[in-house]
Amino acid sequence: MKIKQYQVDAFATHAFEGNPAAVCPLEGWLDEGLLQAIAEENNLSETAFFVPSDKGYHLRWFTPASEVDLCGHATLATAHVIFETLGNTKQAITFETRSGDLFVERKGKQLEMNFPASPPTPRNPPEILAEGLGQRPIEVLAAGDYLAVFDSEATIRAMTPDMALLGQLDLRGVIITAPGTDVDFVSRFFAPKFGIPEDPVTGSTHCTLAPYWAGRLGKRLVSARQVSKRGGSLTCELKGDRVLLSGSAVTVMEAEITF
Repeated sequence: MKIKQYQVDAFATHAFEGNPAAVCPLEGWLDEGLLQAIAEENNLSETAFFVPSDKGYHLRWFTPASEVDLCGHATLATAHVIFETLGNTKQAITFETRSGDLFVERKGKQLEMNFPASPPTPRNPPEILAEGLGQRPIEVLAAGDYLAVFDSEATIRAMTPDMALLGQLDLRGVIITAPGTDVDFVSRFFAPKFGIPEDPVTGSTHCTLAPYWAGRLGKRLVSARQVSKRGGSLTCELKGDRVLLSGSAVTVMEAEITF
């Protein structure tokens, strides 16, 4: 059996930047164990699989360790493949997912993703959070991940967390964030318990970051930069209980999986 696979750099304007994701179009769902094995073989932060549906497409995402409820960059990568490679001529795509219906619309050279917002609330963090990060945040909140707020972009860039300690936390992962020098805010994201020590650019974390920074800055539209080694830029707009995330993507590889 053969499966077509595309590797796409999401939140990127050129190859080898942003966050790579594998995208596999399927005619119907395969065994879950096989989907997980493909994701483990790829060893990327996410592998996306999609099948046609009445609304558009059913979409699922797998890290090398497990299936997840929401992934932004792999959704962007999947929409890019559907629009640019598979020839979908519609203005927008609906994805049916474990997080409800997600929407991706063409906006010029960029794609705009419409995701549910996940506003964080203040949290008394476990001591292991500060130990794992190597310094104490000025504020800690949480939604699906811990959100640790610091005072400067330089602090975020210089941090070298202890992944073994962060992997013991009860939530999915840890977002660290601070005001940016050239953008409204910067961030990094660590999810070692899901096989992702550091994710290059994470759409789903911005469903939490956008409400936090929009409220703190008193503006609906905010600019963001995830300052991982590869790095990537996003524009985030808070719209009621939804977040609009805009970015572009580049296909860097086409392959066939044979088994």
